[in-house]
Amino acid sequence: MAPKGKAKAKEATSEKGSSSKVKGAQSINVRHILCEKHSKKEEALAKLVAGTKFDEVAREFSEDKARAGGALGWKTRGDLMPEFEAIAFELEASTTSNPKYGEVKSSEGYHIVMVEGRK
Repeated sequence: MAPKGKAKAKEATSEKGSSSKVKGAQSINVRHILCEKHSKKEEALAKLVAGTKFDEVAREFSEDKARAGGALGWKTRGDLMPEFEAIAFELEASTTSNPKYGEVKSSEGYHIVMVEGRK
C-alpha cells in the first residue's frame, strides 16, 4: 500500500487515458498495481493495453497486500504518499474493465493507479 509519510516524492510519470482536467475531489476509491521492477510494471501495462481487466492484472502482478484486485479503498487527501496522491487525485473515475490509469514511481516501486470513484 502507499501510506503517507513513507518517502519523499521521487518522480511521477505521465498520466494515461485522461486528457481533460477532472473536478476536485476530497476522497477517491483507488486501486493500484505495485511492482518492484520496471520490467514487471511494463508487463502489467502490456496486459492492460491488450484489454485485460485491471483487477485481474493486479492479482497477477501486484506485489503488495492489496493484491486482491489492487483495491486500496476510499482514501482522502493526505492519506497517501505525495507522489502517489498527485497522480491518483488527477485521474478521472473509470471501471476495471475499461480503466483510465496513471503511473508513478515511489520508494516502494512502480505503481499503476486507477480510480473507481470520486467524491
